[in-house]
This record gives sequence, structure tokens and C-alpha cells, in this order.
Amino acid sequence: MGKPFDYSLIWVYLPKLLSYLHVTLFIVLASVVCGILLGLIIALPRLYRIPVLNRLVIIYISYTRGTPILIQLFLVYYGVPELLKAIGIDVSDVQPLVFVILTYALHFAAYFSEIVRASVNAVDRGQAEAGYAIGMTSYAVLMRIVLPQAWKVALPNVANLTIGTLKDTSLAYTLGVMDLVGRAEMLGTTYHFLEIWIALSIIYYAIVLILEQIYHRFERKVNRFEKAVTALNS
Repeated sequence: MGKPFDYSLIWVYLPKLLSYLHVTLFIVLASVVCGILLGLIIALPRLYRIPVLNRLVIIYISYTRGTPILIQLFLVYYGVPELLKAIGIDVSDVQPLVFVILTYALHFAAYFSEIVRASVNAVDRGQAEAGYAIGMTSYAVLMRIVLPQAWKVALPNVANLTIGTLKDTSLAYTLGVMDLVGRAEMLGTTYHFLEIWIALSIIYYAIVLILEQIYHRFERKVNRFEKAVTALNS
């Protein structure tokens, strides 16, 4: 049983939790960056329907979507060392943080690759065909016609995926990573559980609001730029 609720302790626990905020943000940033790079690679077999690879990517995405992130954390944490040990590589000294980032990057990449595929397919194929008709190369069509339109479609979904990744990182403590939630678990020895988790919820909610504001401002700037370009061309 916890101790009687004391709302003043919420403000006592906030700075204690915030001192570990950088760990959570580092996990999110590293996972998103690695996930985007890996997701772009994974999206290629789906976009170009490369035999065998396309099927393997479909299975990978389906498995990632169909299993909880907590299970994926433990599979990577315990499974990757065993696989590497079979080929003579010892990673027993690797910090759990590395496996956490790897797991979230793989998870992010699966969803991001589908966002890329859907966004590229949303671009009118007639525009790409027109580019080919005037002698543009495949690379030029991709960079100058397809991607400038596709990324605008993808942006809202990527923003939501990033926010979802932030919230999913609350499970990183299960592998012994001392992040926000890991620190909250340690503070739980004071038995003021409700105050601790309220303080933690305030921090997560504040970060999500900040990320949403960053996205909305970026979206408005993009829209203003497009309107300016359209006005110049008209």
C-alpha cells in the first residue's frame, strides 16, 4: 500500500525525474534517425516489388505490427547476443541501451517503410510518366517530382509515429535502462506512487505537446512556402 496522497510531492519529484529526461530523448532521437535510414532501405523492395525481398519485408512488417513492443525488446535483448555468439561474436559487455535503441529502430523502420510506400504511391503516376517523356532519368523523377510531393503526405504520419515512439520508450526500463520510467520505479521505494506517476505523466504530456507544436509550425512554414512559389509561377 502507498502512503497518503500529498500533491506537493509532485513538484518535488518533477526535477528528480527531469534529470533523466536526456536518456529518454536520446533513445527517441537515435531510434528515429536509425529507423528512418533503415525504413528507406526496407521500403525499396516494396516499391519496386523485388522478388523474395518483397515477401521477406512483408513478413517482417506484419510480424512487427502483430507483436507487442515489449516482446520485441526481450527478443532483441536475449536473441541478438545468441545469434552473434553462434558466429563467434561476444556482445555480453554491450549496454542494454544499445539493444533498446536497436529494437525501437527496427520497430520504427517497419512502420516508416509503409508510410514511405503509401506516400510515394499517392503521387499521381502520370506526373512521373510525364517526367520520363521529356527525358528525365529515374533518379531525377524521384528527386524532383515524386519525393517533393510524397514527403508532404508522409509528414503527419511520421510525426504521429515519432510521438508513438516516445511513449513506447516507457518500456525501456524493463531492460534496466535508467530513463524517466526507470527513475520513477526507483523513486517508488518512497511509496508515494500516485505523486510519482502524476509527475511522470506531466513530463510526457509536455514533451508530446512540444513535438506537436514543432510539427504544426513546420507544416505552416511549408504551406506558406508553397503558396509563395505558386503565386510566383502564376
